[in-house]
Amino acid sequence: MNNFELYNPVNYVFGKGQIAKLSELIPSQKILLTYGGGSIFKNGIYEQVKNALQDVEVIEFGGIEPNPRFETLMKAVEIIRQEKIDFILAVGGGSVIDGTKFISAAVQFEGDEADILRKRILFKDLNDVVPFGTVLTLPATGSEMNSGAVVTIEATHEKLTLGGSALFPKFSICDPTVIESLPKRQLQNGVVDAFTHVMEQYLTYSHDAILQDRIAEGILQTLIEIGPKVVENPTDYSLASNYMWSCTMALNGLISKGVPTDWATHMIGHELTALYEIDHARTLAIIGPNLYKVMFESKKEKLTQYGKRVWNLTGTDEEIAHQSIEKTVDFFHTMGMKTKISENTDSYEETANIIVKRFEERGWKGLGEKQNVTPEKVREIVEMSY
Repeated sequence: MNNFELYNPVNYVFGKGQIAKLSELIPSQKILLTYGGGSIFKNGIYEQVKNALQDVEVIEFGGIEPNPRFETLMKAVEIIRQEKIDFILAVGGGSVIDGTKFISAAVQFEGDEADILRKRILFKDLNDVVPFGTVLTLPATGSEMNSGAVVTIEATHEKLTLGGSALFPKFSICDPTVIESLPKRQLQNGVVDAFTHVMEQYLTYSHDAILQDRIAEGILQTLIEIGPKVVENPTDYSLASNYMWSCTMALNGLISKGVPTDWATHMIGHELTALYEIDHARTLAIIGPNLYKVMFESKKEKLTQYGKRVWNLTGTDEEIAHQSIEKTVDFFHTMGMKTKISENTDSYEETANIIVKRFEERGWKGLGEKQNVTPEKVREIVEMSY
């Protein structure tokens, strides 16, 4: 097992009716409330939040997009600077929470705020950020219990990351009943997003971190079991609870400790979203299986383990490894994913060239757990995904 440090200071507040605890959790008398396109007004969450914050001065900032835009977020940064706000409450899914992390980091940043993304600056000092909490409305990304975020610079169509130990939420309220009004597409995306998060930390090569593998496999099996059901029955509290907790556990840092990880699927997928506005989870469903095929020899041992333990496959190791990829694609199809770029956009012929060029310009010459996902491999993966 590799050396590691586990630090996660998030106060995770789970269950029905927990939004009422906001008044106890927020330490400020003047906050910025961030949210997305307005669904919180339709599902009653906004009213619950406002009722819990009757004694707090709330300045609202809505309109944070799916795949939050740098340009939009900078407007919120200016509001905080002008109004001298000292706490942010993000009410939304991963995009709103990710956007809020950027806002938190940018307020006191000196220089070009876009450098936070382009230079992948890590924020480690709590004095350099504005503290924030979250009310999760869409389980998927795990952003409610981690310190990472992804933001799009619209001017250049780049989807880039930021993070650091100072960017954990102070608290996250996670009430599973919030999924009751979500569209099927968002629930489908959430399951596949969480599933791929686990795969990026699990499907690498064999190691001796036995517990991490078992936890990862447990999350995968849970998502396979409940994923199709929760899409059809979001009012079932048992399904909703396991769905929400699985999404959080998939990317709260626990299963990545002491093990190799591979985020190449995400790095390539981000470019598809930046270029074509394909839903993040759907880009992962497109790229992931083809990455496993191109990197088959490197990942064969772990693919076999995955096939045996998660899918209960039998046969030779070679057969099981291949079948496990097929089972993954079948599951993605069951979850409503279209697993080819051409099924999601008409303008895809130059995709591989564009992505490879961007990776080379950024110096990304070797992605993956062994740094062996070269630009040539990226090209092969993307072209296989057409």
